[in-house]
Amino acid sequence: MPCRTIPLQKTMARILVAYTTKKGSTAGIAEAVASTLQAAGHTADVFEIAKLVSLQGYDAVVIGGPLYMGRMDGSLVKFVQRHEQDLARVPVAGFVVCLAAAAKDPEGMAWATKALHDALAPLQPVVETVFAGKLDPEKLSWFQRWITKNVKSPVGDFRDWAAITIWARDLPGKMKV
Repeated sequence: MPCRTIPLQKTMARILVAYTTKKGSTAGIAEAVASTLQAAGHTADVFEIAKLVSLQGYDAVVIGGPLYMGRMDGSLVKFVQRHEQDLARVPVAGFVVCLAAAAKDPEGMAWATKALHDALAPLQPVVETVFAGKLDPEKLSWFQRWITKNVKSPVGDFRDWAAITIWARDLPGKMKV
């Protein structure tokens, strides 16, 4: 009886989308990234960084966080430090959420990219990006509202869901998973 070749199916990756958020904007983006990965057939789990215990079993990790007052959330930095050895074994991608992207401010976006890159160091992400976020004055303290008004910060939801989807759709190829 002749031998028949059976085509191998590509094994889909198990990808972790880990994020930190202050007012929920980054959480929404992390969920959208995971949904896009799931739609492509991958297993994508979404966890807030503070709730993560282990990175075991993941083929790749996406890490996201907001930029506030020019700095990345400290819990993202601590997460990278705590899990540095596990993260060094898998491809990592990163995203930062800030209003500089909403204002299309090249200097602010360059600052955000550098802040993300520094927060992820010593990891060498395969890809990093900046997404516009959402600023809802109702979720701010009176002091934050005062600052927002005085610096004439844009207010509203500036998340570009199409751009987020395109970026997430490209991740598996860039991460080689």
